[in-house]
Parts: sequence; structure tokens; C-alpha cells
Amino acid sequence: MRIISGEFGGRRLKAVPGQNTRPTTDKIKESLFNILGGYFDGGVMLDMYGGSGAVAIEAVSRGMDRA
Repeated sequence: MRIISGEFGGRRLKAVPGQNTRPTTDKIKESLFNILGGYFDGGVMLDMYGGSGAVAIEAVSRGMDRA
């Protein structure tokens, strides 16, 4: 798991050990943020099912004020 782009791009995130969690894959995150990227100029993002927090961290890295 890693931050794909933005201020914190390339940093690795530690995953929770075991099979109880399934973090969003890098491929899915990259697709999501390529589609929504034009809207990330400040603001707040709500990651409603943020198990690892990777999607929220990616959003902040790409320009959101808070997640």
C-alpha cells in the first residue's frame, strides 16, 4: 500500500496484518483519483469506510484540506 501522487506521493503505508482487512488497491485508488482529480482544490473529504485511511491520506496528499 502506498500514496500514489501528490505531496506525500511514493510513501508506503503499513497494512494491518491478517486477512480481516482488504485495503483499496493502488490501481483502484489511482483510477478514482484520476476521475475526481479536478475537484481536489481544497475542501473536505469524507472517507466513510476508511479502514486503513489510505484513501483519505491520498486525498489530503492531492490537495484536500481535511479528510
